Amino acid sequence: MTAKVSAEPEYFSETGKTPDGVPLALNRPPAKDLEPWVSRAMVAFAYDRTSTLAMGTLCNDAAYIRSAVGVNWTVGTAEGPLQIRDQTILCGQHSRAWPLEYSGGIKVAGLMMRPGAMRAIWGLEDAALVDRIRPMEAAGVPDRAVTGLYNLDLDPGEWLDAIEDWLRGYIAAHGAQEPEALSQIFELQAFADPNRPLTEFADEHDVSMRTLQRIIKRDFGLTPKQVLRRARVLDFAARLCGVADQEEEDEFILRFFDQAHRIHEFQAFFGMAPREFTSNRQGLLTLSLEIRQARRLEMLERISPDAVRPWMREPFKPIFSRRAS
Repeated sequence: MTAKVSAEPEYFSETGKTPDGVPLALNRPPAKDLEPWVSRAMVAFAYDRTSTLAMGTLCNDAAYIRSAVGVNWTVGTAEGPLQIRDQTILCGQHSRAWPLEYSGGIKVAGLMMRPGAMRAIWGLEDAALVDRIRPMEAAGVPDRAVTGLYNLDLDPGEWLDAIEDWLRGYIAAHGAQEPEALSQIFELQAFADPNRPLTEFADEHDVSMRTLQRIIKRDFGLTPKQVLRRARVLDFAARLCGVADQEEEDEFILRFFDQAHRIHEFQAFFGMAPREFTSNRQGLLTLSLEIRQARRLEMLERISPDAVRPWMREPFKPIFSRRAS
């Protein structure tokens, strides 16, 4: 039986939702001892009981470890479409958004890695992962070691904790170094003000432009200008999806020279104009952008990790995580 194709199925979400019912992920800062390598932990359970084939979009501004179980994904990559089910994958950062088809709902847990963490832990270069997905075996890790952490008795928060426990043990056993500090500072700059001149940033941190270009290209897989352009577009996209702080809406618009510039930059990343994007708003993309905005506001110390975010209908459930505090 062929799955019915729909722009957006109706979901029953166990992990939160926006005021208008779009599913959210439970996402939080990582456990303290993992913070040098991990910037966010997330898990999403949203069920679709109609076997609908949903069309979505995936965009990462960070590398990920992702376990996807019980649902079928077909993800666009620079190497062509990739089918994923009951598998853990290493996802590189994105230079643009990629198409995604999925059915059976959303059942995914993962860790968002800090810039350069893939290299620090597994020796994987971020530049080689941009717009690509690799199996865990590419890091020398059997897939079952991570995917096998999931079982039906776990609630979402417990699944996420199990993945953190695994990474904690791996780092301890292999003595991973911490990633480059300058890359973490540059990521924060992209969150705070992606329009700041690169020369000012380099002068403030006493590095040459050549050194800045080299380190950012190594740890993000993109040039510094590309990282800042992406940050502008993703903040504006979050505004369109209703998962941004309303107090920043005008600022997000004013980061572009004018409307033509805004449309051009948006089209280059998402392959569509803002108006079309808004009329075809997707739940999975909203979920991804919400994770980014929550992390951004927490890193900028505008909200606390346990706050009810400006776009949320209600607080996360108590099962969120035993390590959330």
